[in-house]
Amino acid sequence: MKRRMLLQTLTVAFLSALQRSPAAQPAHGDRGRPVSVEDLQKNWKTLLADGADVATSAEPIERANADWKKTLTPAQYEVLRQEGTERAGTSPLDREKRPGVFACAGCGLPLFTSAMKFDSGTGWPSFFTTIPGTLATKRDFKLIVPRTEYHCVRCGGHQGHVFNDGPQPTGLRYCNNGVALRFIPKA
Repeated sequence: MKRRMLLQTLTVAFLSALQRSPAAQPAHGDRGRPVSVEDLQKNWKTLLADGADVATSAEPIERANADWKKTLTPAQYEVLRQEGTERAGTSPLDREKRPGVFACAGCGLPLFTSAMKFDSGTGWPSFFTTIPGTLATKRDFKLIVPRTEYHCVRCGGHQGHVFNDGPQPTGLRYCNNGVALRFIPKA
C-alpha cells in the first residue's frame, strides 16, 4: 500500500514538473504593438494561404475505424483515434516558425495559427489560444492527475491537453501532438 502511494506521489510530482513551462511573451503585430487575443481569433484567415485545402465547416463527420486506418498514418491513428501521445521533441512542428495555419491532420479543420503559437520548452507544439469553435474538451484521468483533453469538433480527433501555465494574456497552454496537425504555410 505504501509503495502504491509513493508511486502515485512521484507520478503527480513528475507531471507537475512537466506542466511548468517558461512563459512566453504575448504576440506582437508588425509594428511591435501587442495584438489582442480577440484580433488573433477574428483575423485568423489572414494567415491562411490562398486556395489552401482545409475544411470550411466544423460540421461533425463520422467515419468507421477501418476508413480512418486507410487515411491516417499509424502514428496519426494512434494519437487521433486512440488518444495516444507522441514522444516529446519528435515533431518538426514544434520548431515551425513560418506564418501559416495548423489544421487537424484527420479532417483539415483549421485549429490554430502561427501567431497563436509559442515555445513552451516542453517538446510539443504549444498555443495560447485557438481558432474559435474548433475544439471541445473533456476530463482525462489516464495519468491519475485530472487533465483537460481537447479534440477537434469536426472529426473528434484527439489533439492534446490544455494547461493553465501558458503565457499572458490567456495563461493557457494548448499542448498539441504534432502528428495530429498539418501545417499550411502562408506563402
